[in-house]
Amino acid sequence: MASLAALLATLLRAGPAEPGPLPVDTYQVVHQHPHDPAAFTQGLFFLDGQLYEGTGLHGRSSIRRVALETGAVAQQHDLPSEYFGEGLTAWGQHLIQLTWQSQVAFVFNRTTFALEKQFSYAGEGWGLTQDGHSLIMSDGTDELRFLDPATFAERRRLKVTALGSPVSRLNELEYVEGEILSNVWQTDFVARISPKTGQVLGWIDLHGLLTPEERAHTDVLNGIAYDPVGHRLFVTGKLWPKLFEIRRAHREQKKGRRTQGPRGGKVTLKSDALGQLASEKSAPR
Repeated sequence: MASLAALLATLLRAGPAEPGPLPVDTYQVVHQHPHDPAAFTQGLFFLDGQLYEGTGLHGRSSIRRVALETGAVAQQHDLPSEYFGEGLTAWGQHLIQLTWQSQVAFVFNRTTFALEKQFSYAGEGWGLTQDGHSLIMSDGTDELRFLDPATFAERRRLKVTALGSPVSRLNELEYVEGEILSNVWQTDFVARISPKTGQVLGWIDLHGLLTPEERAHTDVLNGIAYDPVGHRLFVTGKLWPKLFEIRRAHREQKKGRRTQGPRGGKVTLKSDALGQLASEKSAPR
């Protein structure tokens, strides 16, 4: 994994974008819901009226079914302590969860949470979603893997770029209306990625969801879920006390000031985003 210093150096070297910066949306909070502040969120999705969450850290990793309105855990299965849970998604009547460095994915019964089988893969596991045809997996690099849901065999890889430069640290994923949304680790930005070309179509800037006092006791933004029936988008973070339903909103660009996403090669960052990266503690994945 590239060091934070290397990432900052790349950002600081960035010049003005040509032919123009990528669009950056902001957000409106529609609702906020309680979220378990002890949950180190690594995977999140919404299906059939239910919120599912995968958590990480050794000895604290789990899969959960969570009541959206109250944040209460309705059902939970804990992973053995040697595993660090990562991305989570559903396929048919199964839940599939990655692990960080154990190179194994677990397949659970979606109703009972009973472990049914497991797959192996090379490298690290970070985020996981699906597009109705393939599982889509991130591994902390600038590539997304498309996998056969039945065998976990790799079908293809997709390099993710913004204005021609690679975008790495792709984290939790969610497939939303033909786009792949991805948290970018240690930033408050979400990338909107084309599943055909790998190009970043734009960014969603989620700075300010928590107050500075709340954020002082939390880890990074991570966790995107989408309700395709109600067209609701949810976001949260690791150890966050709240989960937010948000609506994307167009940002009016101020004259003389350009605001771009966190890692787009020739894309520049506003100063407060650089400050966030510079001060971010080196937390566990």
